[in-house]
Amino acid sequence: MTQAPEDADSRRAVAPVICYPTDTLPEADMALYAAALAGAELVETVVAAPRDACSFRVPAGGFFRIRSVEAPQVGDLNLWNANDLSERFYSGKTRALHGTHLSTGERMWSCFPHLRPMATIVEDSLDWYGIDEFGGSVHDVIGTRCDPHTHHLLSGAQYHHCCHSNLTRALAEATGLSAEAAAREVHDVLNVFMCTGFTRDTGQYFMKASPVRPGDHLTFFAEIDLLGALSACPGGDCGSEHSSDVARCAPLEVDILRAPDALLAGWHAPARNGYDGSHGM
Repeated sequence: MTQAPEDADSRRAVAPVICYPTDTLPEADMALYAAALAGAELVETVVAAPRDACSFRVPAGGFFRIRSVEAPQVGDLNLWNANDLSERFYSGKTRALHGTHLSTGERMWSCFPHLRPMATIVEDSLDWYGIDEFGGSVHDVIGTRCDPHTHHLLSGAQYHHCCHSNLTRALAEATGLSAEAAAREVHDVLNVFMCTGFTRDTGQYFMKASPVRPGDHLTFFAEIDLLGALSACPGGDCGSEHSSDVARCAPLEVDILRAPDALLAGWHAPARNGYDGSHGM
């Protein structure tokens, strides 16, 4: 290791600066969303089977709720604009704006050039967890998704129930895309219910058994027309293995809810980002 300079301590002591202060972000009208959710009715329930995925559609102004059933289970969530797959969830910018883990009042933002809210979290039954002594928390936007390419890199094996492949199959079934085309549209996820962080000594991404229990849920308001895909991760509660045919796995359920239009009076879907796209040319 390189010898530390004499001023090492003072260099480390420099105070951090938040990269993206969010004071000027448009605020979600949580009171409006809460009133609409209270009057919403269940339209449909879709099930992501263990080690597999489901797709679902939610119109702008609707809600979807991901529920734990049967046993602790984490899920990998992808979102697209239902009318334009090129607009999809941007986990990196969401992380930069809101932090490594999401909870009530925070949003899933779409990719460039759109960069607008796709969904807002309106309920989180695990918001009590906070950040534990290891630096772990739930619902992360730091993990990418388990995938067969990394699985093969590390083990040499072919495995088709990683979340990337599960999401690929779900999207292909929902849209008619080929497996190759669908796989290109699958993107970094919101790890629903997953408990993760970075080790303090080596900075490595870690997971630990999720605190989720049957009945826990995460509820979203759809800011635009959404096509979603949710994988019930082959790691189960991710307390031991990331991709496994041995870990206990359970289904996840997705409820689609719709509120009467009158309860959303005054609400409008967010416009696409206003940057002119010239890039100085």
